[in-house]
Amino acid sequence: MSRTAKIDRQTAETNIQLELNLDGEGRADLATGVGFLDHMLTLFAKHAVVDLKICAKGDLEVDQHHTVEDVGICLGQAIRQAVGDKQGLRRYGHFTLPMDETLATVAIDLSGRHYLVYNAQTPTTKIGDFDAELLEEFWQAVSANAMANLHVVLHHGRNSHHIAEAVFKAAARALRMAVEVDPRCPGVPSTKGTLGN
Repeated sequence: MSRTAKIDRQTAETNIQLELNLDGEGRADLATGVGFLDHMLTLFAKHAVVDLKICAKGDLEVDQHHTVEDVGICLGQAIRQAVGDKQGLRRYGHFTLPMDETLATVAIDLSGRHYLVYNAQTPTTKIGDFDAELLEEFWQAVSANAMANLHVVLHHGRNSHHIAEAVFKAAARALRMAVEVDPRCPGVPSTKGTLGN
């Protein structure tokens, strides 16, 4: 079964085309117009071992908010579409990742219910020209549209770039675990017999 998704989202603020292959090779082809986001998503694709293609045109003359949030929306929708009915998936994933002085944990549950707990604040408001507050907005959009519980915990860290990178890499590794096929559980991994799609 192909575990892929294509999302085309057009609003008055952004125009985004996104393609995701959960069984990819870690390739990224990204043009969001936000350099730091492209950098983080390149890391995400590599560590989740997914293929990710994004072309986004947003109202960057206003600021980066709409583009970053809407890319998160599209990525969440793509994850939700690609996992399908979740037959045979591990469902849960978690990873604790060191990045120099930083240590972050991300846990995910592809439950069909969304909830974000984000405890990974950066010490600076900017990372280059990127608004650091958009990191939480991005993950909120991913969680809500993937219909997943997502918990992000920063244990310690001083460098804002390192914190963001640790979170993206840990999230990628957690997702990689959650979408793996579990040979011991061929059905839906829930006593309810179903997980929301």
